Amino acid sequence: MSLKSVLIAAVAAVSFAGVATAEGAKIMVHDQYARVSAKMSSSGAAFMEIMNMGAEDDQLIEAHSDIAKRVELHTHMETGDGVMKMVHVEEGFVIPATGSHMLQRGGDHVMFMGLNQELQHGDVVPVTLVFKNAGEISIEIPVDLERKPAHGGGHMKHSH
Repeated sequence: MSLKSVLIAAVAAVSFAGVATAEGAKIMVHDQYARVSAKMSSSGAAFMEIMNMGAEDDQLIEAHSDIAKRVELHTHMETGDGVMKMVHVEEGFVIPATGSHMLQRGGDHVMFMGLNQELQHGDVVPVTLVFKNAGEISIEIPVDLERKPAHGGGHMKHSH
């Protein structure tokens, strides 16, 4: 096998490895990762792209994980004085029909509060996402402490 075909096979394997789907459901989760802001942090967050292949809107209404005492759906809201604040979104996030919804830094995300263990780079966090129509989807989210905030490479300096 040439190096080129090995690379193509590796890229194909990576592309499919990160996708989780519910049996017969229309929801797919892609490019998921989790992080903590500091090494001994008691909270963390998960980000991902949730795709809806169905003809009807769905809604992410809840998330569960054994790694934290509480798991909530959060978003960042401006408080009116230019200050961003994280708030719990009780109703969850709409995943539009034949579209997708990004959970990303500075926006909507899954929040882990009261972590039961320290999250290390390379760990894998089991999380169950609960959708209004698709039901429960269990996914594994890798902890990536090196990911830059913006998808596609931002201009952030890397610090350790």
